[in-house]
Amino acid sequence: MLKNFLPRRFVAAFAAAIACALLSAMASPAVASAAAEQYVQTNVQRGLQILNNRSLTKQQQQEQFRSFLLTLTDLRRIALYTLGPARRTATQADQDAFVEAFRNYAFAVYGAEFTKYSGQTLKVTGSVPHGQGDELVRTVLVDPAAKPGQEPIEVDFRVYGSPGHYSVVDIVVAGLDLAITEQEDFGAFLAQHNNDVRALTANLRQRTERVRTTGRI
Repeated sequence: MLKNFLPRRFVAAFAAAIACALLSAMASPAVASAAAEQYVQTNVQRGLQILNNRSLTKQQQQEQFRSFLLTLTDLRRIALYTLGPARRTATQADQDAFVEAFRNYAFAVYGAEFTKYSGQTLKVTGSVPHGQGDELVRTVLVDPAAKPGQEPIEVDFRVYGSPGHYSVVDIVVAGLDLAITEQEDFGAFLAQHNNDVRALTANLRQRTERVRTTGRI
């Protein structure tokens, strides 16, 4: 089921900002928020609708989806966190180039993956507080054409912030958090390439072009 939903090499990156967020969170009683649930319901469904809107040209679809991802997530924070220790030695120029490549990869990957769920809708089933401004919103993707007995895909969104200032920082599919996978992937690549962030950036650009050309991850 995991392989049928989101690519292992990118979805995990959404967990990247969690550590930074937790460091700055103040200790106080945590209360589940209907506002966070509504944020996920409205915004993720909007992304599905953009990619399923056949009245849009491909270019319009891509532009609107890029804007959607930029408002839904803090891609710069996520991208830099995935660099791990390499961020400390990378120049500002190399960091900026990597962030841009990471963003383009995100746009390509999510555009390719979400179009596979044409006609499906997102349904929020509840939320669990993890601290002030830190909640896990539970959802399922509902397929109206599902066969009898077929279970919907369970997807949880880790949301950080407050009403009007939320962002998605992690996605958990069927109970599996893929953050470690993403960090290890980039870390392994850097270890094999003398901690060269430019090489990792070039590799991400190649992956992005491959997704755009083939439509496959």
